[in-house]
Amino acid sequence: MNKRVYGVLGISSIMANWNADFSGYPKTTSNGDTFGSDKALKYPMKKMWDNAGKKVLYIKSMKFSNKKDEISLVPKSLKERYEQLYDVEDLKKCKDTTQVVSNLMCAIDVKNFGATFAEEGNNISITGAVQIGQGFNKYQDTYPEEQQILSPFRDASGDKKAGSEEARNSTLGTKIVSNEAHYFYPFVINPKTYKELVELGVTEGYTQDDYNEFKKTAITSTTAFATNSKVGCENEFALFVETTEEAYLPNLSEYIAFMKVDGKNVIRLQCSELINDMSNDILNVEIFYNPYTTVLESDIKGARLFNIFTQKEV
Repeated sequence: MNKRVYGVLGISSIMANWNADFSGYPKTTSNGDTFGSDKALKYPMKKMWDNAGKKVLYIKSMKFSNKKDEISLVPKSLKERYEQLYDVEDLKKCKDTTQVVSNLMCAIDVKNFGATFAEEGNNISITGAVQIGQGFNKYQDTYPEEQQILSPFRDASGDKKAGSEEARNSTLGTKIVSNEAHYFYPFVINPKTYKELVELGVTEGYTQDDYNEFKKTAITSTTAFATNSKVGCENEFALFVETTEEAYLPNLSEYIAFMKVDGKNVIRLQCSELINDMSNDILNVEIFYNPYTTVLESDIKGARLFNIFTQKEV
């Protein structure tokens, strides 16, 4: 693929918890700004690829472990995941690093996001062609909500104290969500990242097909990923700006504003002038959004607009 791609992926979170910290609350910076990590965005994409039967290396997979006659369910190690994915008996016996790197580049998540493969005899680092930044919430009225949850089971530890409240009552849990948040993630795709690996003959490089697969998954995977805490999280916006290999654009998420006007979501693209001024280097601009809830304000010349759910041109 002989071009670069710059863009932004937007995620809405309505009474959901898009990316929690270790306390269970939505992640925030030290000054209180709500944000989501790139890992939170990549995970639904990996799950969608995995469910479609594609090779995904960096995703949790489980096995039963039998130690001291105790059988427990534990995650597989990176070595075990690799051996499962590529039908390798023992990675330690593999002395051909060329084969290992070639295998890694066949995994769709590695092909996009790169890999740190620190295993004995095969210490490999691959910088991904697709780089995704942190997604900051741009809705000003976001706040966390705590929901008390009553369990159908008592706390059995309270049985030690006969007649205690713990023994008589069901345990209580807490679910924490955001009332409403709108995250915008910047990303850039640079196929030249794999130039050296192409010259070494271990990959064909980042292709147009790879980009098409990334784009298709990037605009649908969050909506499709409906876990308990993620129900209410949806893909609501995506901007793809294809440029020549010599063009360089800044972080485009910094040029996006989100607001509410008369109950409607408004996404304002403040990068229109920048992109129009670089028209000689711009090959194509596509914008996906939710036309049922959102008003898009954009003056990008020649941009094609699509319904993010139907993928039909608006």
